[in-house]
Amino acid sequence: MIDGLTDRSDGLPPLPLLGGMLGAAILSTALIWLVGGSTLVATAYAGGLLALTLTLLLAARLRATPVDTVAGQPDWTVTHAAIENRRRAIAITDRANRVVCSNTCYGTWFESEVAPFEIGFESSDREKLVGAAKAAWRDGEGKVADGLTYAASGKKYALEVNRSGRGEDYLVWRFSEIVVANSYDGVAERISGPFGYMLSRAGIEVALVASDGVVMAHTPGLATRAIGKPDANLKGSEFVQLLRTDDRDRIFFAREGQQGTPQTLVQISLEPERQSRQSRQAEQGPAPSTMLLIDGQVGIGNRTDEGRSAAIPQLEALLSALPLGLALTDRDGRFLFANKAFLRAIEREQQGLPQYPSDLVVGEDKGALSDTVRRFARGAAASGDMAVRLAGDKEEPISLGLAGVRGLGDAAVLLSLSDSTEEKRLRRQVAQATKMQAVGQLAGGVAHDFNNVLTAIIGYCDLMLLRHTPGDSDYDDIQQIKANSNRAASLTRQLLAFSRQQTLRPVVLQLPDVVSEVSQLLKRLMGDRIEYSIRHDRELGPVRADPQQLEQVIINLAVNARDAMHAYGQKAPADWKGRLTLATRRVSARDVRKMGIDIMPADDYTVLIVQDTGGGIPRDVINKIFEPFFTTKEQGKGTGLGLSTVYGIVKQSNGFIFADNVQGPDGEPVGARFTMYLPVHRGEMPRLAKPRRDESQKASEWSAGGKLLLVEDEDTVRAVAERALTRAGYSVTTASDGEIGLGIVANSGETFDLIVSDVVMPVMDGPAMARAIRRVRPDVPILFMSGYAEEHLRNEIDIDNMHFIPKPFSVQQIGAKVAEVLSLQKAMREKA
Repeated sequence: MIDGLTDRSDGLPPLPLLGGMLGAAILSTALIWLVGGSTLVATAYAGGLLALTLTLLLAARLRATPVDTVAGQPDWTVTHAAIENRRRAIAITDRANRVVCSNTCYGTWFESEVAPFEIGFESSDREKLVGAAKAAWRDGEGKVADGLTYAASGKKYALEVNRSGRGEDYLVWRFSEIVVANSYDGVAERISGPFGYMLSRAGIEVALVASDGVVMAHTPGLATRAIGKPDANLKGSEFVQLLRTDDRDRIFFAREGQQGTPQTLVQISLEPERQSRQSRQAEQGPAPSTMLLIDGQVGIGNRTDEGRSAAIPQLEALLSALPLGLALTDRDGRFLFANKAFLRAIEREQQGLPQYPSDLVVGEDKGALSDTVRRFARGAAASGDMAVRLAGDKEEPISLGLAGVRGLGDAAVLLSLSDSTEEKRLRRQVAQATKMQAVGQLAGGVAHDFNNVLTAIIGYCDLMLLRHTPGDSDYDDIQQIKANSNRAASLTRQLLAFSRQQTLRPVVLQLPDVVSEVSQLLKRLMGDRIEYSIRHDRELGPVRADPQQLEQVIINLAVNARDAMHAYGQKAPADWKGRLTLATRRVSARDVRKMGIDIMPADDYTVLIVQDTGGGIPRDVINKIFEPFFTTKEQGKGTGLGLSTVYGIVKQSNGFIFADNVQGPDGEPVGARFTMYLPVHRGEMPRLAKPRRDESQKASEWSAGGKLLLVEDEDTVRAVAERALTRAGYSVTTASDGEIGLGIVANSGETFDLIVSDVVMPVMDGPAMARAIRRVRPDVPILFMSGYAEEHLRNEIDIDNMHFIPKPFSVQQIGAKVAEVLSLQKAMREKA
C-alpha cells in the first residue's frame, strides 16, 4: 500500500495526491459535524484522521531511506573489484599496518593476505621496505625501484606505495614482478605466426635452433620444404638433418635434393649482452640461434617500383629485433640498412651510417674491406670474417662477419658485428696484467744479477777502506764508489719492490693511522699552491701490510700528483690552486661484484683513493704508467720507478691498484685518481719474531770463531765473502756450486759449524744442496745469500734452521750475520 503511494525519491506521495487527500479529510470532517451536530466529535475525528495520515507518510519515508549494513564502516567490496589485476599485487593498509583490502594476486603471490611488513622478503630488503612506507606517509609516495627479493620463490618485485583516503589514513601498496627478458623472447611466436607465413611466401625460411642443434620453432613453410607436410611440427628435430650440401658446398633441403633451389644459410646468434651473459647462462643455458634459409629464387619478379625487393622491409624488421649487429649492403658495397646493435658496436648511434663500410675503418684496412665486400657481393654465395680496425679505436682489431646474400634485390652482403665493448675492456685488463707480470719477472731477474755485482763492489770497497784512513788520497774516492754503489742498491730494491720480491714485515693496521703518520710530511711537500685534504669512512676494516711500505706508497703517489699539478699549473692562470685529496672507503663484496672487475676477487676491501686536479693522464700512456723506467717527466727529473714501486708493494700485499681520470662536466679529464684496494684482514695476526736488535747484541758477543762452508758460483762475490769471514776469524772452505759443496760435506769428513750458500746456482742450487746435506748432517744451520725477498724464499724453501741475508751486503754485515747465527745456535744447544 505504501509502495503505491510513494513514487518520489524522498518517499512522499506526489503533490496532486496530497491535495486530494487533504480535501477528502476536510469534507469528511464537515459531514460528521453536520450529521452529529457536535463540534467535539468532529474535532476528534479530524485529529484521528490527521494522526493516521502522518503515520502512513512517516512509514513510507523510513522505507525509502537506505541503511548501511555496518554503521560507520566503509564498504570495501567496490574497492576490491576495482583493484583486481593479474599482473600486480595490490593491498591497502591502515595506520595500524593492517590489511583492510587486497586483490587476488596479492594472496596468490605471497601465499596469504598478511601485511607487507610480514611478507617473507630477505632481511637485507626490510630497510628498503620500511623506507618506502615512511616516504609514503611523509611525502605521499614511496618506491623501491631496484626490487625486493621474496625468499620463498627467489623472485624480485618492484614496489610503489601511495598515501590515500579522505583522511589520508591508508597506504596503497602495489607490487610488480621484475622479469628479466631474454634476447630471444618473442622470436618463436613471431616466426610461427602470421609474420612467419609472410616470410615463407617470400622464400625465406627461419628456424630457432637451440645450442645443441635441435629446432625450437620455425616458419610454417619450413615443414613443407623439409618433409613435405605443411601441418607438421619440426620441434625437437635436428636442424642439420633437414639440409644437404653438394660438392660445391651449396645448401639444399634434404627432401628436395639438387632438384630444388640452393639456399643461403645465415646464422644469427642470440647471445645476450656480455655483462649479463654469465648469470643468464647459469640459469637457462646457452642462448639459441636463428637460422635463415634464403631461397635462391627470392626476388625474381618480385621488385617494387623503386627497384627494391619487396622482402627487404620484412627482413629489416626481423633484423632490427635481434641483439647482434647486422647491416645490409647492395652489390656496389653501399649500406642499405643497419640495426641499432650494429650502430652501437661502431659507436655511430648519433651520426648514423656512412655511405660505404670502408668509411668505418682505418686507412690501412679500407682497400681490403672494399675488395672483400665486392667479392662476396658478386661471387658465389659464401660467408666468412675478417679482422679490421675501426677508425675510432685503432689499437683494437675486431672481427667483421660477411655473408653473400642472393635473391633479395639490392641486398648483396650481410655484415655482422658484435658489441665488443666489454670484451675489449677485459682484454685490455688481462693484457696489462700479463705484461706487468712479465716485466716484473724481468725486473726481478735483473735486480738479482745486479745485486751480485754490487755485493762485490761494496765488499771490495770495505776491504780497501780497512787499509786506508781518512785523509789518504784514495780514501775519498773509495767512499764515493761505495756511496754510488749504495745508491744503485736502492734502485735494485725498487725493482724488487715492483717485481714483488722484496722483504715485507706485515702487521695488522688501520689505513687512517698510516695516512695520519705521513700527513705532516705531505703538507710540507705540497707547497702553497696545492690544498691538501683528508676524508675517512667509518667502520673501516683492518688490513695486513707493511706500514713503512704503505707510507712509501702514499708518498710516491702524492709526489707524483704534486708534479703533475705543478706542470698543469704552469699553463693555468696565476691564481690557480691545485687540490690533493686522500680518502679511505669501505667497499663490500657486493660492491665489487657490481663493478665487474674480473681480475679482482669479490671480497671486502679497505680502499685508499689519491686524487688530484692536475689535468689527468693522457689516454695513450695510462696503460704504461706502472711500468718501470716509464716517465712523462723531463729528462733527468725522474727515474720512472716511483709508480712501479707502488704497483709492486700493493701487489705483494695482495692488493690491487687502478688509475683513471676524473671527468669534468664537459667530458674532459680534470684530474687523475689512483685507487688502491687492500683486502680486509680476518683472524688474528701471527706473533712477530723477536726484535733483531736483541739478536745483534748477542752477535756482537760472539768471538769463538768456527768452521764455515761458503758456496757461491759468482767468483767475485765468493772472494769478497771469503776474505771478509777470514778476517773475522773464521776458518772458511769454499765451493763454486752445489755439487762441490755437497761432496765436501759428504766425503771430507769435516764438521762445519755453518754453511753459507747462494740460492740460485748452476748444476745444483742452494736449496737442493741443503736438503742433501741435511741427510748427512741433520742439525747443521744454513745461511742463504740472495737478492730475492726473504719471505719469497721461505715460502718456496721449506727447510728448518734456515737463515737469510739479502744482497748486496757489506763486509761488516756478512760478518755480523754469521756471528748472529752461530750465537743463536750456541744458545739453542745450551738450552737443550
